[in-house]
Order: sequence, then C-alpha cells, then structure tokens
Amino acid sequence: MNNQTTRPKDHSPVLPSPSVLAHSRSQLLYHLPNTGLGDNATQSHLLDSIVPALNGSSKSPHYYGFVTGGSTPIASFADNLVTKHDQNVQVHLPNETIATNVEAVALQMVCEMIDPVGIGGEESHWDHRTCTTGATASNVLGLALGREWVVQQVGLKSQGTVARVSVAEDGILQAMQAAQLDTVQILTTVAHSSLRKAASIVGLGQNSVIDIGSSIPTQAHRPDLKKLEAALQTPRTASIIVISCAEVNTGLFATDGPLLVSIAKLAKQYNAWIHVDAAFGLTAALLPESNEFEYVRRGVANLHLADSITGDAHKMLNVPYDCGISLSRHLDLAIQVFQNPNAAYLNTASTETTTSQDRSIPSPLNIGIENSRRFRALPVYASLAAWGRNGYSDMIVRQVRLARRIAVYIKKSSAFELLAIPEDANRTKKDEMEHIYNIVLFRATDATLNEQLTQCINATSTVYVSGTRWEGLSATRFAIANWQVDVERDFDVVRGLLEGVLNGR
Repeated sequence: MNNQTTRPKDHSPVLPSPSVLAHSRSQLLYHLPNTGLGDNATQSHLLDSIVPALNGSSKSPHYYGFVTGGSTPIASFADNLVTKHDQNVQVHLPNETIATNVEAVALQMVCEMIDPVGIGGEESHWDHRTCTTGATASNVLGLALGREWVVQQVGLKSQGTVARVSVAEDGILQAMQAAQLDTVQILTTVAHSSLRKAASIVGLGQNSVIDIGSSIPTQAHRPDLKKLEAALQTPRTASIIVISCAEVNTGLFATDGPLLVSIAKLAKQYNAWIHVDAAFGLTAALLPESNEFEYVRRGVANLHLADSITGDAHKMLNVPYDCGISLSRHLDLAIQVFQNPNAAYLNTASTETTTSQDRSIPSPLNIGIENSRRFRALPVYASLAAWGRNGYSDMIVRQVRLARRIAVYIKKSSAFELLAIPEDANRTKKDEMEHIYNIVLFRATDATLNEQLTQCINATSTVYVSGTRWEGLSATRFAIANWQVDVERDFDVVRGLLEGVLNGR
C-alpha cells in the first residue's frame, strides 16, 4: 500500500480560536432537558456547537504537544466499525465471535513488528499480552505483576515451598508480613508521572519510586549500576526495576543492549522484576539498521530480557484513543492477579473455563483490569495490515528526520538553546543529532521570551507544542508522532513559525 498518497496537503488550524471556544461553551446544555432535542437536532448541535471547538491533535500533522499520534484513515475506519458493532471483548467465545482472535493476532503482529531487536520471535515468549486503555493502565498491570512476583520470590526464600505468598489472594499487608518484607521499591530513572500514579494504585505508594540514575547531568536518564546494586541489597526490601524506553521530556533511552544485559543479571541475582515503559519508544525497533539510526536503535536492544513492557498504540501506531498495549512473559502470574474468581456466569456460554491456562487465547477479562472492554484491537489490526512493517518504518523515519531537522536549526540559532544533549561513551560523534528520536527540547536564550515561548508558539494556532521544566527553567518541546509528517513541508512551517515568534509576529 502506498500510504504516501493518503497524506493531505491542507490543514485547518491546530487550535480553535478563543471566540469559537467561548461561543461553543455558551451553546452547551448545562441541564438535562425535559423534552429531548431528538436525533437530528442533536446531530446539528454536535456539528455546529461542539466540533468547531475541538483541537486538531489528531487531524493536524503540526500538533506537537505531549506525545500525540493521529489516526490513520484505515484505523479511523476500523474504529467506526468498532462503534457500529459494539463488541464487548471480555470472554474468549470462539463459537460466538472472532473478536478475541482479532486481538490475539493484532498483538502477535505487534510482537513481530518489533522482533528485529529480539522482543518477539517465539509466539510463546510474550504469552501474556492484552490491549489496555493506555500506557498508564499498562504500567499498572506491569507493577501489579511485578509486585506479585517479587513478594512471592522473597516469600519462597523465607518460608520455603510450604505455602505460596500472594498479594492477590491475601492482600499486600498480610503477604509482605508472611514474606518478612518491609517494603517494595521501584528503581528507575527520570520516572514518568504515570509510574508514580501506578505505584499509588497498586498500593506501593508514590514514594516507593527511587531514582538510581547517573549523577552526571547529561546522563541522568541512564541507570547507575552501582546505585542499582546498592539499592537491590537493601534488607527486607523487594525490588521492581523500571526502564524508561524514551523519556517523555527528552526522548532519550535509559539503556542500550549491554547495559540492559547487566541490569538483567542483577535482577536475576536479587530476584527483581524488570518492567519497561516504552509508551512511545517501542517503535524505534522499526528504524532501519543503518548508521543514521544506530544510536536510537540501541535503546530498544535486548528488550526480551524484560518481564513486562508498556506500549501505547494511540501514540506511535497512530490509532484512535484510547489504546495501550501490555506485554509480559508470565501468563500464569497474570491470571493469579487479574482473574475473576467464582464467576460461573462468565463461563456458561464458553467451551472453556476462564481460569484454564492451556487454551490458545486467554479470556481478556482474566489477564487485565477491565471486565468490560471496547474492541480496541480492531484499529490496531487494521492499521498494521494496511501499512505493514515497511509502511510503519517509513512513518517513524519521517518523524525522526523531522525532529532532527528542527534540532539542527535550533542548535545553529543564537536565539535558541538545544537541551538534553547526552555526553556519554555510546555517542559515536558521527552525527551530532544521532541521539534525537522524536522529541526536541529547547529554550529561548532571552529569558523574557523563554517564559512566554510556548504560549507565543501556540497562540499562532499553526503549531502546538508543550511546555515543561528543565534544570529549573522553562523549556519547550516538539514531540513528533503524527502519521502525516512530511519532512520538508513541516520543517518549513516550523522554521517560519519560530522566525515569526522571534520577530514578534
């Protein structure tokens, strides 16, 4: 399929104007009407009063805020089918619907898509795989699995094999007492906020997240092995190691192949669980094996050593919100944690029991958070089928090249400062922008302009960016994630916008 021809040339403003927003808010129904408007009038209300006030986060290739993918045309088409047929993908019912089969093969294709770096290959390697609402939910799954596993491992050492210690069955307090544990710690670098949120949800607490990053500022995203091992040796403490596979502010990867091997050896020695947060970094595996992308590709090397992985399909796969991906190598553990016990009614229409582990497709409600689930896998399946490995590789290449073009322009400009340039032994120095994946972090050199830079850019409604903080000062970031990227066209837009901001336009 030639997806190059499907990218539109003209685009509406990225943001609605203040007047449009104000008008639309004035038209909202703030109370339940006694007599309904009816379908036709409500459709007009939606199209006339609400749609104009929505942003262009998906439609525009120039929405560079957060890390927001668009929706490929085929993914949008499939999502309309999801609504039309309204499947509840909860129990594997092979004689009644193909929905669970679609999810299974879609996730298998995800594993195959990133197989060149060793994450997939054997279909059984990631035997626990499921679609979630997004990376936050996938991180919850990863931490819940890690919590169960590390407490069990310590419990086996302290009590032997007489009785299994289980947080899922006995609760965290009783299980940790039985395992003679005081705490479970989460060891990571430059943690995404969703990781602390997930830690809170699974009962470990936000303060359980401990940074073991390098003390060298330009390498803070990389784990310090000495700090890591010292933390793993903490008495009466179990550990989950979380690897950031593309950090949200910088796009930098926490590990390379050899470093992850060293971390995995420590994890095995100290019975720690390895979880990888690859919300938007997973697709770096699709970059061609060339010098141009060698540095970034090393960031996703040896991910098969992880116990669980988070991915976000509504980011780099460019399918509609909401769709995340969770992979782990521990299906039996997932069923222990997420199964619906004593729910006979969930089996009455199925030829399989929901707790059996020998079936080809486990019932999704027993391996994830939700019992009621939208058919999120269909847009993933459709987009992977339409674009294929080569189509997605081309998409990621365009995104990376645009990010690097913007970064080169910023670095050469005396009016801006390019931030977060790593100075480590893994840099080849052949390409000064080889560390750039899809995020460009920068600030204005003029302090007054810098405080207003993000607002000035977004006020044009031509481009949208996110503001953040870096080393105590305001900073701005471009996050390139939309399927419609055209390097030359979009760079001209960004360059013209930045020059306009400098000139006060």
